[in-house]
Amino acid sequence: MSDAINPLITEQLDALLYEETDLVANLANASALLMQTLTDVNWTGFYLYQKASDDLILGPFQGNVACVHIENGSGVCGTALATQAVQRVPDVHQFAGHIACDSASNSEVVVPLTLADGTQLGVMDIDSPSLDRFTVADQAVLEEFARVLLKHIDKV
Repeated sequence: MSDAINPLITEQLDALLYEETDLVANLANASALLMQTLTDVNWTGFYLYQKASDDLILGPFQGNVACVHIENGSGVCGTALATQAVQRVPDVHQFAGHIACDSASNSEVVVPLTLADGTQLGVMDIDSPSLDRFTVADQAVLEEFARVLLKHIDKV
């Protein structure tokens, strides 16, 4: 499939973030790399967990304007945070409680981001205008992408 995510993106990210640990800089570059590299996506970015309010707040991203706050457990992103499990959704319109930040998005994959010490950082969110855009293989590449990203984040 021509839209498959190339596993080399993780090596690109590792090189891009070499010796940089700043959270905002690394998330910004990671979202830009995803947007420039992946095909058939319309949003790539991050939501950061706010422990005090127990919700996600918009972080660095590429794409159209987005929802700013997402409650823990709400929508695809909040579900990924609450369950600490990847959410790969072939049709977001069939996902109970989906939050439509961009009506052009039809499928989505969200990877929870947890630091080595167990601190919940937030989630990585990637949307596509196509139905069933993300495969099991894509999910595996994006989970590895998240692991590489997290090793470059010093602390929150």
